[in-house]
Amino acid sequence: MTDEQLVKQCLENNRNAQQELFEKYSRKMMSLCIRYAGNEDDAKDILQEGFIKVFIHLKDYSGNGNLSGWIKSIMVNTALNFLKKSVYLTEMVQMEEGYAVSGIAQSESRLGEQELMKLIRSLPDGFRTIFNLFAIEGYTHKEIAHMMGISENTSKTQYLRARARLQKMINAKSEKVIA
Repeated sequence: MTDEQLVKQCLENNRNAQQELFEKYSRKMMSLCIRYAGNEDDAKDILQEGFIKVFIHLKDYSGNGNLSGWIKSIMVNTALNFLKKSVYLTEMVQMEEGYAVSGIAQSESRLGEQELMKLIRSLPDGFRTIFNLFAIEGYTHKEIAHMMGISENTSKTQYLRARARLQKMINAKSEKVIA
């Protein structure tokens, strides 16, 4: 069944279509939720709340653009709201703009994707959120600042600090493998 057909049938309260839509996108969205939550229990809560919003607002989906992208946007916003409610973002600290960091690309290649995602999930919540939004989801610092109610400079410095911490974790992991 195409996404158009699924949406149409979901809007007609077809429970099988709703189940199919959930099954089609839940694994991908769960990965996204885990990246933000850092643990599976909170990720499941975010996923459930996100899909409730998807079904409530499905009538607002215009059909323009990709359904997956529309659902992803709802999940990201749900994750951010969850984190805000949980006071996870209190770790955000204002820093001066000139914070310099070396790139992580060189060390990244030594780690598998799952290992790297595990390291990202272990970042402090504020760092992990900014890192996910910028490096993985592709939002700009301006968009992140608007979504999170912070300054653009705070988004930039938090991203740089997250990258620096991730680089240290990657280097430490690489050193253990070499030793």
